[in-house]
Amino acid sequence: MFTARKASVEDCGLIREMACVAFPDTYKTILSPEQLDYMMEWMYSEESLQGQFRAGHVWFIASSARGRKSRLKRGTPCGYLSVQPEADDLYILQKIYILPRFQGVHAGSFLFRKAIEHIKQLHPAPCRMELHVNRHNKAVKFYERMGMRKLREGDFEIGGGFYMNDYIMGLEI
Repeated sequence: MFTARKASVEDCGLIREMACVAFPDTYKTILSPEQLDYMMEWMYSEESLQGQFRAGHVWFIASSARGRKSRLKRGTPCGYLSVQPEADDLYILQKIYILPRFQGVHAGSFLFRKAIEHIKQLHPAPCRMELHVNRHNKAVKFYERMGMRKLREGDFEIGGGFYMNDYIMGLEI
């Protein structure tokens, strides 16, 4: 149903293009337009994305693998994720977003499993994957269905007078 490929710095434009749809759609009822604009520039500007690649974030882009009988064209990008090694036995799922028209068809669970697969390849011994998720994001339920649990919560200043009001969720893998 889906395929995923490891992204390169040459994919920054595609990642930003998808983010310009998926990120605002996710947060339109949670964050102010000003904070959305700030966060888009902070996380998805060309300079920021290139910096994330240099800092060791590993990105994957998911695409539709459906054939002729589907309304989806094979190879259509549908979402992205990034994973960052944080410590010897800790990895951070920095981003996982699915374009709105691909939500509800298991693209998110496919990418989530891809993150786990990637981490297990890097670190076969037991370790933990964590992520930050806005406390009002409906994805909290998705992460719980995927086996994550709430570890703690916090309000994190991100600049510009803005905060991320997040749960930190974790999964032992």
